[in-house]
Amino acid sequence: MTLLETRTPTVRWLGVVAVTLGIFAITTTEILPIGLLNPIGADFALTPGRTGWLMTMPGLVAGAAAPIVTVATARLDRRLMLCVLMVLLAAAGFLAAAAPVFWLELVARFVVGLTIGGFWSIAAGLAGRLVPERWAPRATAVIFSAVPLGSVLGVPAGTFLGQLAGWRTSFAALGVLGVVALVALRTTVPPLPPVQVTRTAVLREALRGSRGALVVTCLIVTAQFAAYTYVTPFLRGVVRQELIGLFLLIYGAAGLVGNLIASTAAVRNLKATFATCAGLIAAATLLLPVAGHTAAGALAVLVVWGLGYGGIPVCSMSMFAQASPQSREAATVWFTSSYQAVLSIGALLGGLVVDAWSLPAAMVAGGGCAALAVAVLLWSRTHEVTGT
Repeated sequence: MTLLETRTPTVRWLGVVAVTLGIFAITTTEILPIGLLNPIGADFALTPGRTGWLMTMPGLVAGAAAPIVTVATARLDRRLMLCVLMVLLAAAGFLAAAAPVFWLELVARFVVGLTIGGFWSIAAGLAGRLVPERWAPRATAVIFSAVPLGSVLGVPAGTFLGQLAGWRTSFAALGVLGVVALVALRTTVPPLPPVQVTRTAVLREALRGSRGALVVTCLIVTAQFAAYTYVTPFLRGVVRQELIGLFLLIYGAAGLVGNLIASTAAVRNLKATFATCAGLIAAATLLLPVAGHTAAGALAVLVVWGLGYGGIPVCSMSMFAQASPQSREAATVWFTSSYQAVLSIGALLGGLVVDAWSLPAAMVAGGGCAALAVAVLLWSRTHEVTGT
């Protein structure tokens, strides 16, 4: 009898919840600077584009760390690795809260990037090892729900706390959340010795089959974060400061709905679902400079945007998984690496556009990139159907 078979259904699902909590903590830590961009920039006397490096740094590091950490630790117990990475996340939160100069904030974000690259690459494909295979799709949906939940709960709560008690308090709270996730992982996730060592050759083979997923993910994630990284400064010119957290909460709630819809729809038609989500992002980012000059208009656009982005992570991961069915961990490595590296590039490019032109220009640039992702998905779907 295997260890999984001896564990009760409740304990098995507690392990899934613990992994979800870990990803929730990581997601919130990664994107919280979006909600606090103004006060952080003001404290360090930086432009929005320069402050946006807090989004760029972890993504760049995570993109490089995902394959390196996975291969370097391939023979280690996966639970041990999850716990070590959560220790790093907690330490990064406390360092960010205490850092007196901006370069130390960037060091903290570097550590966050290491955590993201390693944790996501291991955790995103663990559902089938935590629960019986028949429950794996549901468990995977639960784990991926942490991404929109980070937007629904984490970022608005962190933004609200930052407005109430200062942005450093928000990062200290994330350090505490990392400790809570560490305890949950250690007590509910069983030992997980590697079942398949992810060697460099396995990663190369998975990459060859994942080129289509790679191209689409790069386009849509660049579009998303070139625009969304700077949505708070944009909203500051439209609504009162105290309403920004509420607007981000509604955006996140729409993202959770989008995640649930896309998780179901992608099973039936993955590329059509992916194209629909990308199309909603394109529409929202292109419309925001035009329709977002009133509170009602900005809120309506954010709801559409949230619905679209909520389905992107699950669609992207599913596309990588379909392209590399022989190695689940290799698929998650390339999903994590491409997603995070391009997230940082998108934030950087958006910052350059903001500093050179304006906030609305970053929204338009993101919308154009998202529209290109839609075109690639529709072309590839037609190409697949016709066999040409």
